[in-house]
This record gives sequence, C-alpha cells and structure tokens, in this order.
Amino acid sequence: MSVPSIELTASPADTTDADAVVLPVRRTGDGPVPVVDGGFEWVGTTLARLGAKGGLDEVTKLTAPGGDGIVVATGVGETTDAASLRHAGGAALRALATASSVALAGGGLDAALAEAFAEGAALGAYTFTEYREGPTGPERLTLHADHDAAAVRLDRVRSVVAAVARTKDLVNTAPNDLPPAVLADLASQAAGSAGVTVRVYDEAALAEGGFNGILAVGGGSSRPPRLVRLEYAPAGASAHLALVGKGITFDSGGLSLKPGASMVGMKSDMAGAAAVLSAIVALAELQVPVRVTGWLCLAENMPSGTAARPNDVIRMKGGTTVEVLNTDAEGRLVMADALAAASEEQPDAIIDVATLTGAQVVALGNRITGLMGEDELVADLRGAAEAAGEPTWPMPLPEDLLPLLKSDVADLANTKLGTVVPGMLLAGVFLQQFVGRRDGEDAPRIPWAHLDIAGPSYNTAAPWGFTGAGGTGAAVRTLIALGERAAAR
Repeated sequence: MSVPSIELTASPADTTDADAVVLPVRRTGDGPVPVVDGGFEWVGTTLARLGAKGGLDEVTKLTAPGGDGIVVATGVGETTDAASLRHAGGAALRALATASSVALAGGGLDAALAEAFAEGAALGAYTFTEYREGPTGPERLTLHADHDAAAVRLDRVRSVVAAVARTKDLVNTAPNDLPPAVLADLASQAAGSAGVTVRVYDEAALAEGGFNGILAVGGGSSRPPRLVRLEYAPAGASAHLALVGKGITFDSGGLSLKPGASMVGMKSDMAGAAAVLSAIVALAELQVPVRVTGWLCLAENMPSGTAARPNDVIRMKGGTTVEVLNTDAEGRLVMADALAAASEEQPDAIIDVATLTGAQVVALGNRITGLMGEDELVADLRGAAEAAGEPTWPMPLPEDLLPLLKSDVADLANTKLGTVVPGMLLAGVFLQQFVGRRDGEDAPRIPWAHLDIAGPSYNTAAPWGFTGAGGTGAAVRTLIALGERAAAR
C-alpha cells in the first residue's frame, strides 16, 4: 500500500520545510481567500490575478514570495466544511505525486475540519505502481494545526486511509494475479495481523456447509472458489454487525457470456469483499468496541464444461432452491449463501456490499451508491455515509417485484428475462429472501441493508477530489463509521 506517514505539528506551515505547502482557499464574491491562518494573505490577490476562483478541483501552484517554496492553493468552493476540505486536500495531493514531503496548512481550523483535510490529502496521495514504474506519491504529510493528535483523531485517519488504500490495491490488481485462493490468503494475512479471527472455506468445506451458490458460480473456473469468515469480537462489545461482501475476482458472465467490451473492468467485481475486509481490519486496529463478522464470497465466474448452465437448479445455503436463468446474475447467488449463513448467527444487523448490477449505474451514475433495506438501518447507514462523505441514495424494495422471480421448477429464479425490469431493485428483492428471521417463520427479518456500489467502486472517468483512476475504496469509510456508531449506542 502507498500510504504516506502522517505527522502533526502546532507550528505554522513553513514553505521551506516541505516540497510544497497545501493551502485551502474559499470562493467568494471578492475572489478566492485562504480559509486558514499562517501569513498567506498574498495568496488571494495572486490567485485573482491569475483568474483562479477557488472552486472545487481547482488547484493552482504558486511560488512563495522571494522564491521561498511552493504553495498549492486548492479550492473548497463556497462552503468550508468537512466534505469540501476532504475533497480539496485530495485534489491537491493528486497534483503532487512527485513530491516527497507535503505540509498541510490547517491553522485556525477546528479539529474536525483539520481531520477531514488530512484524511482527504492522504487519500489523494494514493498511487498504484505494481505493474509499471512511476511516482509513488509523498512519503510524508505534516498537518499544521492548533490541536493535538487525539483531537484530530490522527490514529483514525491513518487506519481509514490504510483501509481505503488496501481496498484500492486489491481492486486494481490484475485478475490473473488475484484468484479466489490468493485473495483469501491476502485477507487472512491482513485480518490476522489485526487480531481478527479467520476461517477459510475451501471447496470441500463449502460443499459440507451447503454453500452451493458459491460452488456453482465458481464451478466453471480452474481456480476454485473460497468463502472467508472474519470475526472481530472485542471484550465488552454490546452490538453485533454482520458484513457480507461480493468477491467475484473476475466476471466473464459465465455461459451467459458478456460482450467483450463489457468484460473490461470486471476485475473490480470483488470490490465489495475488499471493502468488508478493510473496514473490519480498521475497526480492529482502532479497537472499536463492536463485534463484527465478515463474509467474503470469493469466486471466478468463467465459462467451461463445468460451469453452471441456464436452467440449472441450485439448493442454496438454508435450503431455498434457485433456478439459474442467467449465469451473469451470479453475484446474488454467492451473496445469498453468505446472507443465509450470517443470519444463522442472529446478528443485530446485516449489511451487504456488492458491485451487483449495471442498473445501479443507469439509475444513479458512478458516484452515488444505491441503498435499500430495512428503514431504520437504511437511515443509520445514510448517516454514516454522510459523515464519511460517501453519497448514497435510498431505493425501494417493492413487494410486487417478487413474482417476477417466479420459477416453474424452483422456489426462485435468479433474474427475470425478456422484459424491462428495475434491475437494481429486483436484485435487492432477491437478496432479501435469504435474510433470516429472528425466531420462526412468522417473526420479523433481521435488520438488513444492501449497498450496490457497481458504479462508485471503480472510476473510469476523469479524477476528482481524492479519487483517482481505478479502484476507489467505495463503502469502506461508511462501514467504519457505521461500526463506530453501533459501538457508541
């Protein structure tokens, strides 16, 4: 992972002490103005002369008076809040990939704003150089602020940034280097080093446990599937969250083969599992007093003589039978097994994260995650996502969609063919059927929410804020915030 060391000092940012000083500036009717203290009065006049406005994603490199260092003015827009400072810090660091050390001018910011500024900058410093040489980003960030490390929650910033970077690294890794077994090993190493208990289910254990959805999806690949169960259970935890992550390490569509162009980028179909892994590791590192179990559903969806066929019927974990009508609707099959397994442990809530449907992108685009599920949990997740700065939008789970999943031979079909349907919602309704109940058939379901990150998980457009090309780490910061909220109750 390319994560810079993050330091803190109460002294004003010195333009001679680092390769560059990052200065947030606000857009006003009178031109851009610095939003922090520290002797940067000259910056606003210089920016105005250059035609800069101080808008988001506007980054301007200036030479300090007397040629004494570089100041990078980064726009926060018209509002100075955590989201805009996080965005501005990231945009500046993306422009400083060749710098070795960077100072962040945060004098006068309150602790929460200083924290957001540092987090955004460190997120923006990410680079991925596994397969080619290039700038590796700054090695050191120094935040100049009027607070101590506890007030700025510097340890949290470090863990969050490392969690996002780990997720990006996994998503950006080429699929030939990341089959299910390798991803399971990497997950075991990362989780084990944080004190998280790990169990890996191989093919034999999957068969013994009735995880036939995962086995069917992975059956067409020469590289067999895995299920990884993680558990972080600190003493004194009063809440138990279960997190389920889709981990299709490459999705060809199986026998329902995708068009060639649609396969490009399908290495990212394991972003949900990567997010769950990284969030649990961060919660353990930060010793957040909440019990979290994670289920990483890992398979490679490939066409071959052993692949699942349309019209195959799978007896899923828990006994529900599913007729496969489209082998490219595979994510919901691996997730269904894990949702049933997670339900058996009766957690307080289950949250799943998946790059599940192209329909999410059609409905909400590439920056907004689709969110559906039980109302109270959805509201809690929205609050966590808002605090983290990850946009979500609540979507319904209409009961009238369930008949569309009718099969002539099984309990359910995995999709509906031959008609236009709201695909994101239909997938959510399918997953809902595998969420267990509290006690008996007529009892309420365990609170459950589903995050469809198909678009937000991988950026193929121009970089923006702290988000560069490729894997984004979507949902990681939301899940960490949700765990902290659960622990605080």
